[in-house]
Amino acid sequence: MKTLRFILGDQLNYKHSWLSDKNEDTIYFMAETLEETGYVNHHIQKIIGFFLAMRSFAEHLKNEGHQVIYYRIDDENNQQNLEDNLRKIIDEENIEKFEYQLPDEYRLDQKLKKFCKNISIESEASDTEHFYTSRTELTEFFEGKKSMIMEYFYRDMRKKHKLLMQTEKDPEGGDWNYDKSNRKVWKGKPEIPEPKTFNHNITELYNIIKEKDIKFIGRINPESFEWPTSRKECLEVLDYFCEHLLIHFGDYEDAMHTEQKTLFHSRLSFAMNSKMLSPKEVVEKAIDTYYDRKDEIDISEIEGFVRQILGWREYMRGIYWKEMPKYEKLNALENTNKLPDFYWTGETKMNCMSKAINQSLDHAYAHHIQRLMVTGNFALLNMTDPDEVDAWYLGIYMDAIQWVELTNTRGMSQFADEGIVATKPYVSSGSYINKMSNYCKSCHYKVSKKQGEDACPFNSLYWNFLHKKQEHFQNNQRMNMMMSLLKKMNKDTIEGHIKRAEDIIANPEKY
Repeated sequence: MKTLRFILGDQLNYKHSWLSDKNEDTIYFMAETLEETGYVNHHIQKIIGFFLAMRSFAEHLKNEGHQVIYYRIDDENNQQNLEDNLRKIIDEENIEKFEYQLPDEYRLDQKLKKFCKNISIESEASDTEHFYTSRTELTEFFEGKKSMIMEYFYRDMRKKHKLLMQTEKDPEGGDWNYDKSNRKVWKGKPEIPEPKTFNHNITELYNIIKEKDIKFIGRINPESFEWPTSRKECLEVLDYFCEHLLIHFGDYEDAMHTEQKTLFHSRLSFAMNSKMLSPKEVVEKAIDTYYDRKDEIDISEIEGFVRQILGWREYMRGIYWKEMPKYEKLNALENTNKLPDFYWTGETKMNCMSKAINQSLDHAYAHHIQRLMVTGNFALLNMTDPDEVDAWYLGIYMDAIQWVELTNTRGMSQFADEGIVATKPYVSSGSYINKMSNYCKSCHYKVSKKQGEDACPFNSLYWNFLHKKQEHFQNNQRMNMMMSLLKKMNKDTIEGHIKRAEDIIANPEKY
């Protein structure tokens, strides 16, 4: 039976069981399309990174003896959308069976299901064989429970997969979670090794993208593209992290600094979200490194890393498949404001925002605290429409695919789901940013000032947000202390905060 196997750009699993089957009647198909570059305004580095990784994977398939049809973005045969490309190949190659791997985006999942219903040949969907969990495992775990707290899911995953466990029931080190040890501020020591980067010249591809008039955001040096674009390079990044960065990862995973964009972070999320690396091999490699170097690496370093992947990453994917499609429309706080233009330019006098946004524009990268407590915090205090926030986060980051972006942005960051993911909104005045970074020291504004033209804008935005949204939080126990402080605040003080916050929201270009 002549079979067509379709692989999406985030399904670059070099270890998939499909690939053990070398059948001359099986054709693999991949395509770079305007449809996928255009459904949101992507960072130029994200577009190029996925194209290069897809090309590396297709070349690997060919070298392994598989039949491959690959449409580049400028291929004259490319119909530039999923359905037309598939129909063309099915007809031209006399395909008798169509196979695909289950997409991780709801949009593509529905599209491929519909496509299969409308073709006359047999079709079959396979698992991507990437995640620790199935789509429904989290739903089944929390069935009958009142809340879906990640920590309980994470502990169950540790036990189920026998990771960082002393016994079947007891965690390594005696505690399940060392989050309180993961909040140190980096002040120049210990020394941070340079991140593992690469030096691809992508001038030709960059020029083709411009010729095709593909819209994009962000900046790029076409002569020096730094991201890994093959499994070999991804493994080099993993090895580098384990050898040089894991030793201090947990301590400084929440820290921010003007002179450091990555600190001790692994920068493996693109490698995993494209599936060039599996979460299992990443976690197991890191744990093996910990056990080999227990005299150097503290349990808090490895546990913080494992929690992000085995806990948070799998948890967010489970939430996505449990709550879609209604999840992408949730707006529990009824926010409708526009995202300020400086999110696309980085031109703002707020140093923390300037650093985080410009880093994102320059590198398609920011770590989780920059995303959550700087750019995400401001977007929520600005009471931004979560549709606009989603579009920015989905477009700007190298690792952003909807299953992971949406739950982190609309849930964790913007509290638009009103408690499905987070038990309280992650908002703060300038004090948290000042505590975890050195951004405030060289800022135009003074974080210590609560009001006045030179006061940190986050301070007035914070109290204005709590005032405007207090009805939403009246039954939230975790917000009781802040609501109590708000009620005790001097009337003139709160009115001053409201007046300035409203000016910031109405005229963000001034700030």
